[in-house]
Parts: sequence; structure tokens; C-alpha cells
Amino acid sequence: MSITESPSNYSDLEKMEIADLLANINREDMTVPVAVKNAIPQIEKLVPRIVEKMKEGGRLFYVGAGTSGRLGIVDASECSPTYGVPHGLVIGIMAGGDQAIRKAVEFAEDDPELGWKDLQEYDITDRDVVIGIAASGRTPYVIGAVERARSAGLVTGCITCNLDTKLAEVSEFPVEVIVGPEFVTGSTRMKAGTAQKLVLNMISTSVMIKLGRVKGNKMVDMQLTNTKLIERGTRMIMEELNVTKEYAAKLLNQYGSVRKAVDAVRKDNG
Repeated sequence: MSITESPSNYSDLEKMEIADLLANINREDMTVPVAVKNAIPQIEKLVPRIVEKMKEGGRLFYVGAGTSGRLGIVDASECSPTYGVPHGLVIGIMAGGDQAIRKAVEFAEDDPELGWKDLQEYDITDRDVVIGIAASGRTPYVIGAVERARSAGLVTGCITCNLDTKLAEVSEFPVEVIVGPEFVTGSTRMKAGTAQKLVLNMISTSVMIKLGRVKGNKMVDMQLTNTKLIERGTRMIMEELNVTKEYAAKLLNQYGSVRKAVDAVRKDNG
């Protein structure tokens, strides 16, 4: 039996008071960051290869099913507005397609050929990177995609929550985050899902920083898609150039991004 499928450390959940349910779930959740910390050496090997390939013009693909697939799509979809990179630079693919984001598609994850077929729709090349995400480490859709991608010369990695899985075996850079049994037996949307989200945050954030998409500690290339972000961008310019709010807002409106506004003013000032 895999670790993610092993029995919960708690029993008779339906008899617990709400306060006890919440406290025990929280107690389990607190173990997740420790498990992620233990996997940092593995993550550290993967990130530089992603940066290298993206500098060559490659893209990053996340491939998953169910919760794992949805987490990959969330991370991919947030890279463009957060860092101002092209929408197709980080791409999330999941078994069952877009309709599976909201509603499970029966048996979509059981086809070992479908993941690779879905990847081929993006005209992938050996400059791209494929990361398979599967808590169990045995999802055929994900394993097939990663295995075929590696055979085709792509850099491959994975995020799983079990040891010595088939997915890790076929991946060049496996990341194994061992969070132990779930509070509700087998419900990997809980600790395993949290762990996967944390690792995805670490991977994409580190990659974007190393690609120059962060200056100091600020998202200077973020897309100005709402009032909150416009106000944030205005504050960044105020702080960086020591100018008034009105002038900062004018600059942001004129140049369309914090980076461009700051660079233009500094260039004009010699």
C-alpha cells in the first residue's frame, strides 16, 4: 500500500467535535512544510534546468490529473499576470481537458498514451520541460507523458508524495514530498495537495526570479489588470523614484509597467 493510501492516524471522525476536527486537521497540516523542506535538495536540482531551457526559448509544462492537474493549471495561469511573461510560457495540462477542471472526467487519467498526445498539440521540442504531478506516483496519464517526453529528449521532473514510484523512476528530476497518511484516508487533496502547491510555488517563483522577472523583491513586470494592481504599481514607482503619487500614477499609465516607467525616468535622468 502506498503512503498516501495508508489509513489515517485518526478514527471515528464523524464522532469528533468540530473544534477537534479543525485542530486535528491543522495538526496534520503543520507537518507539510517539514516534508517540503526535506525535498529541497531535489527541487534545487530541477530549477536550474528549467531556467536554462527557458533561456533557450523553451516552455514549462505541468501534467496532472484530478487535484494534481488542477494545481498545475492554477500555478501556470498565475505566472503571466504575476510576472508579465507570455501566456504560453508556463502551461498546465490535465487529464480530461479543460472540462475536468470543474468536473471529474471518468477514467481520463487511466490512458498512458493520452498525456503525450495532449502535449504534442503544443508542438513541444527538446527545449521544453515537462513536470508530472501525481500524489500517488502511479497515474498512467502522467507517467506516460513524462516517460515519452524524456525519451524525446526533454528535461523531465515530477512531484509525488510516495517513495520509489513509477513516476519518479521515469523522471530525470523527481521531487518526492512524503507527507504521510491523510486525515481522511486517501484524500490527497489535503496534505498531498498542499505539499504540491508549496512545491509549485517554489519552482515557478524561483524560475521567474532567475529569469529576471523580479527586481529587489517586487513584481515589476506584473500585468495591471485591476485597480489593486494599479495602486500597487503606483506605490512601487513612488518608492523606487521617490516621487509623488500623482506623478507615479502618470508614469505607470504612460509606460504600462513598473519596470518600463522606472527605466525610462532613470534613462532620462542620465
